[in-house]
Amino acid sequence: MTTAVMNAEDILLDCRSVWKIFGKKAPTAMKAVIERGLGKRDVLQEFGCVVGVSDASIEIRRGEIFCIMGLSGSGKSTLIRMLNRLIDPTSGEIFVKGRSLSQLTAAELREIRSRHIGMVFQSVALLPNRSVLENAAFGLEVRGVPKAERQRAAEASLTKVGLADWMQRYPRELSGGMQQRVGLARALTSDPEIILMDEPFSALDPLIRRQLQDEFRQLTKELGKSAVFITHDLDEAIRIGDRIAIMKDGCIIQVGTAEEIILNPADAYVAEFVAGISRLHLIKAHSVMVPLAKYQAGNANVDVTALPTVSQAADIDELIDLTLAHEGTGIAVVEDGKAIGIVTPQSLLLGVKGSSTTDAARP
Repeated sequence: MTTAVMNAEDILLDCRSVWKIFGKKAPTAMKAVIERGLGKRDVLQEFGCVVGVSDASIEIRRGEIFCIMGLSGSGKSTLIRMLNRLIDPTSGEIFVKGRSLSQLTAAELREIRSRHIGMVFQSVALLPNRSVLENAAFGLEVRGVPKAERQRAAEASLTKVGLADWMQRYPRELSGGMQQRVGLARALTSDPEIILMDEPFSALDPLIRRQLQDEFRQLTKELGKSAVFITHDLDEAIRIGDRIAIMKDGCIIQVGTAEEIILNPADAYVAEFVAGISRLHLIKAHSVMVPLAKYQAGNANVDVTALPTVSQAADIDELIDLTLAHEGTGIAVVEDGKAIGIVTPQSLLLGVKGSSTTDAARP
């Protein structure tokens, strides 16, 4: 597949070699990390400091949902709080639309948070004595926006998240899922370009959680927003994210699409994480095909034009059905009407297994 060239203006959030060390001796510990290459355990033993995030670098692109996942203590929540400087990094730089957060004045930082970055936490923290409409409009109220204008914006956001009939109710009258919708509406009311989500659905029942995941992804795409979504659940990251970063012990182990991570895990830790994930709808034809030239080198007598065809985006499930229907013949993957590769039974099985298929050339 062709990779789009990213322009500087396409990067809304740029996190460069960011560290966060907690403790009274954090500056000294940071210096020791740089000069002596100390690890997380060494820093704790020698300085009594905890390395929360270690040399993290990520870029959040315009219009993408970027998931950061890891187990408890992996550093994911610390990292997201540095993205709008709720926590100051010990070292490194974070840029929002090309502006370094560390160089902003207090007033400029408030402006960035109120206009460009919205945030939704696991605990929505709605104001109990205010209506749903007033809660959704609260961010604009803090900015001094006139009441009529902020209510119009809040009404529009609440309608988008399916709460048009609940605007005059109070938080105590809402279910957990509905309260999370209010939190999302509150973030959307300020019309930010970037939304930060810190495990917002983790306390919800599975059915409601999946529904909100789908609604969040659809709404974010419709509005053209960028989002950073924190989760400890790989299934959730795969369901929501365009790209995923996997964290462990404060370090980012791997960044990529779900397909890239499943087919090429960076290490044993990532491989263990993805071991139980179904490949049927994640892995696409472009990843399991044998390049056309390689296939033809070993199968010169096969008429490629007679094979069934699919697009590069066809998933494993569709490829299995086609293979069964055509009694195990190869499947041509086409782009702009021309075959660019062949999915063979062998390469398909490798894809189901979750292995790289670039060297599979036998029919």
